[in-house]
Amino acid sequence: MTYAGAILILVGAVFAVLGALGVLRFPDLYTRLHAASKTGPLGAGLILVGAGVSTGDALTILRTLVGIVFLLVVSPVSTHLLARAAARSGIAPSSSTSINELRNSR
Repeated sequence: MTYAGAILILVGAVFAVLGALGVLRFPDLYTRLHAASKTGPLGAGLILVGAGVSTGDALTILRTLVGIVFLLVVSPVSTHLLARAAARSGIAPSSSTSINELRNSR
């Protein structure tokens, strides 16, 4: 069980690092939010599952599953609210973005 937990934690950490690289690399706020919102819950969720599996306790595994559900519910909502607030405050996407459907919705 500890090997499976360690592998899950390692894979979750890799996803978290990839999300951090996406936040650093992408050109504007909207694509950075996209990178963070996709890899954040997956990386943290795998780390939580790995921690639960490594303990082997059913109650701990249940708590980690509740934490994952919370992440899966909160992450898209918070990302949407941040992107909408940025669009309403006038932060424009980068010049490489070819589609901007929010431009005419103000």
